[in-house]
Amino acid sequence: MTLDNRPVYTGGCQCGAVRFRVEGKLGDGSICHCRMCQKAFGSFYAPLVSVREADLAWTRGEPKHFQSSNHVKRGFCAECGTPLTYEAPDGVALAIGAFDAPEEIEPVVQWGTEGKLPYVDNLWRLPGHETMEDTQSAEFLNTLVSYQHPDHDTDQWPLS
Repeated sequence: MTLDNRPVYTGGCQCGAVRFRVEGKLGDGSICHCRMCQKAFGSFYAPLVSVREADLAWTRGEPKHFQSSNHVKRGFCAECGTPLTYEAPDGVALAIGAFDAPEEIEPVVQWGTEGKLPYVDNLWRLPGHETMEDTQSAEFLNTLVSYQHPDHDTDQWPLS
């Protein structure tokens, strides 16, 4: 929190070339199932949160954009490809997964349900395992060195 009691959120892309800071109230978290969002995120759906009522600042780099329709452009990191924004005439939404603390932003509504993939509602039924339980990949996992930016701001990146 800042001294004026406004919430502050930070985040960025996977490689750290683009970082942001949001100060103020976020809108409702949502997921969109439309085919355009599926393709933009390369995923089953796009988890987004509106920042139109808050102050968004790019603190390192800025997203590159793709005009995905006549009304919407999508921001992403030109270095690593991380999806970052959905920008429409009514405001900007940020990818929830790009926040440093995505667990703080719970989706409360679904959009584009006509495009929902038929198995999405049953994903919770799949068996779940922690990463290190994958014994077939033990050597790979034990020697893995992540080059991903940490979930907090840094004065410079990469650190070396």
